[in-house]
Amino acid sequence: MGAGGRGGPRPGEGDLDAGTAGKGRPEGVSATPAAAAASGPGQYRCIECDQEASELYRDYSHGVLRITICKSCQKPVDKYIEYDPVIILINAILCKAQAYRHILFNTKINMHGKLCIFCLLCEAYLRWWQLQDSTQSPDPDDFIRYAKEWDFYRLFMVASLEQAAFFLGIFTFLWVERPVTEKTRPNFVLLLKALLLSSYGKLLLIPAVIWEHEYTPLCLRLVTLFVLTSHFQAVRVTLNVTRKLSFLAILSGCLLESAVVYFFQRVEWDVGSDCAIYRSQDF
Repeated sequence: MGAGGRGGPRPGEGDLDAGTAGKGRPEGVSATPAAAAASGPGQYRCIECDQEASELYRDYSHGVLRITICKSCQKPVDKYIEYDPVIILINAILCKAQAYRHILFNTKINMHGKLCIFCLLCEAYLRWWQLQDSTQSPDPDDFIRYAKEWDFYRLFMVASLEQAAFFLGIFTFLWVERPVTEKTRPNFVLLLKALLLSSYGKLLLIPAVIWEHEYTPLCLRLVTLFVLTSHFQAVRVTLNVTRKLSFLAILSGCLLESAVVYFFQRVEWDVGSDCAIYRSQDF
């Protein structure tokens, strides 16, 4: 998005009170309800220092916009409002904290549920594909269509339970880690949305299966590492915690997920998972 006024006032010049406070991007993007509730009076966040901000830009006449300068760090509150969405996506893939803050606090995205379902479908399909590949038989009567469909639904449910265990492990650690006497508790609603959005790396599972080659197991491990890194950055940015605390939270989630994976393997109800398929099994 262009600033809309390259010949107008530059950031840091002019009188702030001369224009109208911008409550979002010109396209109508505003802060998410969860972010607004978490921020209190400040509806937005500075992507550089994570301080609250009441506006992202000031809208002058004739489409002249001026980006708001953060009072704390003296940098633009959100430089990404001028960037093309492709550039923002690239920065998010690079796990830049500024891009994560822009997406989580200063934009309105309501695709968390759809993205979660689609990612789980991708993961369930990968496990189902591995199951069919490892049990191929020349006799077509061995696997009827209904049985194959049930296998897919079963693996989808298993993937959902394992992801729920991963999130529960993170939430439990963060809840226990905060002192009981501390009044402020982590905003788990916002954190859940951040974790769901940061799961987008699982969409790379399908291309890894479609373009099957001898390096597929390595690709799957790299996808897993990327997803965990995205979760790590989402926890750190959403709660504004240290890298150590974010790492321990992700580790707690992995441990609880591993326990669930072990349980399913003991009852022989699963053929793989984030902790098994991508790290120990070969296709």
